[in-house]
Amino acid sequence: MFRKLFGSIKQALAHKENLNSKGDEKKHQAEISPDDKDLEREIQALYAIVVDVVGSDRLVLQAGKMDALKYLRSEKIGERVLALRRILEENPTLSPAPSSKSEIHAQIVQLSELMADIIARRQIEDRIDRKVSEKLEKDHSDYVKDIKLQILREERPNAETPHEAKKREHLEKLDSVSLTQSVMELLRPKSLEEIVGQERAVKSLRAKLASPYPQHLILYGPPGVGKTTAARLVLESVRELDYSPFGLDAPFVETDGTTLRWDPRDMTNPLLGSVHDPIYQGAQKSLAEIGIPEPKPGLVTDAHGGILFIDEIGEMDMMLQNKLLKVLEDKRAFFESAYYDPTDERVPPYVRMLFENGAPADFVLIGATTRDSHSINPALRSRCAEIYFEPLTPAHIVDIVKNAAAKLNVELDEGIAETISEYTIEGRKAINILADAYSLALEDDTVNKRFEVGKDYTIEELTRVKILKRHVYEVAQVSRLFQFVTKKASSNSTVGHIFGLGVSGFIGSVIEIEAMVFPAEKGKGTIRFNETAGSMAKDSVFNAASVLRQVTGKDIHDYDVHINVIGGGNIDGPSAGTAILSALVSAVTGKKIRQDVAVTGEISLQGKVRPVGGVFEKAYGAKQAGIKTLVIPKENAKDISQGHLGLKIFPVDTAEEAFKYIFDEGLTLDKV
Repeated sequence: MFRKLFGSIKQALAHKENLNSKGDEKKHQAEISPDDKDLEREIQALYAIVVDVVGSDRLVLQAGKMDALKYLRSEKIGERVLALRRILEENPTLSPAPSSKSEIHAQIVQLSELMADIIARRQIEDRIDRKVSEKLEKDHSDYVKDIKLQILREERPNAETPHEAKKREHLEKLDSVSLTQSVMELLRPKSLEEIVGQERAVKSLRAKLASPYPQHLILYGPPGVGKTTAARLVLESVRELDYSPFGLDAPFVETDGTTLRWDPRDMTNPLLGSVHDPIYQGAQKSLAEIGIPEPKPGLVTDAHGGILFIDEIGEMDMMLQNKLLKVLEDKRAFFESAYYDPTDERVPPYVRMLFENGAPADFVLIGATTRDSHSINPALRSRCAEIYFEPLTPAHIVDIVKNAAAKLNVELDEGIAETISEYTIEGRKAINILADAYSLALEDDTVNKRFEVGKDYTIEELTRVKILKRHVYEVAQVSRLFQFVTKKASSNSTVGHIFGLGVSGFIGSVIEIEAMVFPAEKGKGTIRFNETAGSMAKDSVFNAASVLRQVTGKDIHDYDVHINVIGGGNIDGPSAGTAILSALVSAVTGKKIRQDVAVTGEISLQGKVRPVGGVFEKAYGAKQAGIKTLVIPKENAKDISQGHLGLKIFPVDTAEEAFKYIFDEGLTLDKV
């Protein structure tokens, strides 16, 4: 059909050859002028280009739509130009056909420009189409690849990609490399008998956990004295008891209160557990796809049936302590979520159980803290028994160092353990000092050069060294350590100088107080006292001045008095009252005070020695300073056992009784 309808177009392309074959070339040349020949060639060229760009089939269809078929067959050039205009401009109403040569030529030029635009647009469209096709083909290929990988994973759950295999091999390589165990791990006590200096605390701890009804506990004490180790070893020892509620596989879950962070909205809570919603927090894929939240049990559930040990529980947020208290009461951890629909049949049974019944959390809580009891929620404290671990004395540190040296297989020079005990009261720190000195001794060829070249030695032989005092001193210098106890008692007696006692946290210490008086104009004397010592200590000075007048008959205002707390410490409380009174009496009377005695107690205006706190801790401070005799208020006698730490302890009721033990050869009112 195209050949019949579009014969005139092809006829124009081979017009000359057709005329020669028919023998009427001269007649045709007579009908067409030279100018007409040029127009004929131009219109034929346009038709050829249109056929190449549009395609013959589409050209015929478009000509039919634009009512241009009759003009395509026309012998007139103007009508064929009109046909092209209608086809290219897609307007069937264009008319009339150009008649003059100038009009025909002008429209041919317009058609040429239009064709140029069409060709350019077509090329751009073709280029875009190719890119789109390439992109679609690539995406389709990637999609098919992903589908294949997913099917492979479903059929082979353990299959891994080359990239995953490379990462796994790297991890396996890391696992194959290991150093020796750490010093702390090697020297950590392996039995309750190895915990030095905490016999009473360990006994109490075991008694409370070995019962058929174990109690929640809070352990107080300075750092490095064995609270965590004692709790772990006690659990191991009570598991085997027939009446113990702890099973042989009872867990010991340890965490640190300083690292327990939580979201008030309960979106994350590693201690109590939290709920991962399906939208923002990434519940597992099978639940997220159907909009079901996923409960995540916390450490309280991991500790079910055993012990949850929270170190530094005093650092925990108070609100989190309250939430923990609720779990202790319910023995379950409950979860809530706005995404949970109890009527949704797609909810897995375990998720439904956690939301409706909560996660089991029946455990014994053991909290340890180096802070005082005020840092613990009172409601939580009321549900826990409290055990105080005692500060370590120099003798305890010596035992710890010697036990550690035996495990390290090292030889200690004489006095090494005693030297280390001067730098710390923490067992952990003492072991660290010993380990550092051990490392230095290994490199000290002048002391430990004893190996023959070419001879094989065992690890025990290679690492057996002798530690000298200079190794310990070098460790102390590099680590900027200082002697923990710098105030030492002596056997001499001194006028106006006395040892009082203070306590900070769980550590007691001696406080040096000195007094000096100078005669002044009667009633015009002055009193000078450390401003940094605190207002309560200053009040103790005035109380002591009144008692001084009562017991000696001397008026302090007749003297210029200077009372000094050596070191400028802050005495937070009235417990230095008796010590200040004794220093004043000594300065005024010239009587000497024993320097192996320490005293604590508030002084009242009637000369009574009133009770104070921290007497047990203060005894450790006295022992560390070499004190032999301790004078305490009579009402504090029940707080400390007689002979504790080898001290001579004298409870007194009045200042006169205290003077008998404080002053050299005693002091009575009659002598004054």
